[in-house]
Amino acid sequence: MIKSAIDVQGLVKRFGDRVAVDRVSMRVESGEIAGFLGPNGSGKTTTMRVMCGLLTPDEGEGTVLGMDIRHDKERIKREIGYMTQSFSLYEDLTIEENLRFVAGLYELRHVADQVRAQLDALGLTERRHQLAGTLSGGWKQRLALAACVMHRPKLLLLDEPTAGVDPKARRDFWKEIHQLSLDGMTVLVSTHYMDEAERCHRVNYISRGKLIVTT
Repeated sequence: MIKSAIDVQGLVKRFGDRVAVDRVSMRVESGEIAGFLGPNGSGKTTTMRVMCGLLTPDEGEGTVLGMDIRHDKERIKREIGYMTQSFSLYEDLTIEENLRFVAGLYELRHVADQVRAQLDALGLTERRHQLAGTLSGGWKQRLALAACVMHRPKLLLLDEPTAGVDPKARRDFWKEIHQLSLDGMTVLVSTHYMDEAERCHRVNYISRGKLIVTT
């Protein structure tokens, strides 16, 4: 078993003259829920995109699930789950159709069984024929999470998943995250809600691209 699900050192990412990530080093141990806190625009999203292989760092190095963030980007993308801040599934497809589509992308076997299991696990079965675009923010969040974990990733990266949803949906979402952690999944979750830090095993705080403190 890989001890550190994430182990990065000195990450730098620039966009023109702007330094979005400024020498960030972070470790997330296997099996823990790590919080990534900071105000909007602090560099959380950019750092996570470097970690999950969507961006190449200008400086720095590291591994995700034991794979090099520079040379193994395509492998990393297939082995992790990444939930973006904005809803990224098809709003003109039903919940069930979206999950079938995602199952096809990951070339999963027994698609019908996989989809049924995800619908049941996250309480989406009765809504399976509902168009994704008609869902509330909380239900869209559940669908996005179901899509992220269909292929049973060892690591789940969540980019401000509770932004813009009501308090009950936030509580329900965190119950699901803790259940995934109990089942062995490692989670890195970014947020600007300070109360959510109490729900994490470890907290990393970033401001203006710099990692200020890890507790």
